[in-house]
Amino acid sequence: MDFIIKNIWLILFVLWGLPLSFYRSRFRKIVYQTDSWTINIKPIFWKEIKGLFGNIYPDKLDYKKFRNFYLFYLAIYFILFIAYLNFNNTYKMEKITVGSSVPTFELNDQNGQLFSLDSVLGKKNLVIYFYPKDDSPGCTKEACSFRDQFEVFEQADAMIIGISTQSVESHREFAKKHHLKYTLLSDSDKKVTKLFDVPTNLFGLIPGRVTYIINKQAKVVYLFNSQIQAQKHVDEALRILQTMK
Repeated sequence: MDFIIKNIWLILFVLWGLPLSFYRSRFRKIVYQTDSWTINIKPIFWKEIKGLFGNIYPDKLDYKKFRNFYLFYLAIYFILFIAYLNFNNTYKMEKITVGSSVPTFELNDQNGQLFSLDSVLGKKNLVIYFYPKDDSPGCTKEACSFRDQFEVFEQADAMIIGISTQSVESHREFAKKHHLKYTLLSDSDKKVTKLFDVPTNLFGLIPGRVTYIINKQAKVVYLFNSQIQAQKHVDEALRILQTMK
């Protein structure tokens, strides 16, 4: 049920798209006067548009019937799309900024254990950093820098949490290879990445690299966003934690 609620617009698009595809196929065959299925994938549209909004075969009853059905399903499809845009804008979660309360979540760590943010909120300062990919050059440099400063973060009563979309197995190998002592969480369905509204780079092709500092009141006190300055994420986190003592 939860899956259906979260993906209701996708389900509606798919369900409504089935009869729409059928009537478009029949309409195209009539307009282009062919029985070949390949007409459905040919990139020719002018005659289809003219037939859809005009009356190019006034004496053909099949043409009028399928034109009307096609128009009806197409109109409802556009209404669904507009409703989706309005719904998405209305219910989009507030962007996480300085002063925001950190949203809670649960994800599996590199050992396959379920980690709940609620279990540490209020007990420690938190350094939550989102990174693009295990074992990539920038992410390895960042992860190892956090590792090298692990004791310093402990002295600041701070817990380090790394999050990316790779699998538990990938995180396990990454942590083992580079001797990472802190928690890595697998956000394979991008649920938490979206929850934090982590920005992407290169037109959405590269996941973002953002670090959030959260105090013991569960408030975001600082965030640092830089794709290329991997080392600076660690430096900035330590700088802010020093001011919180």
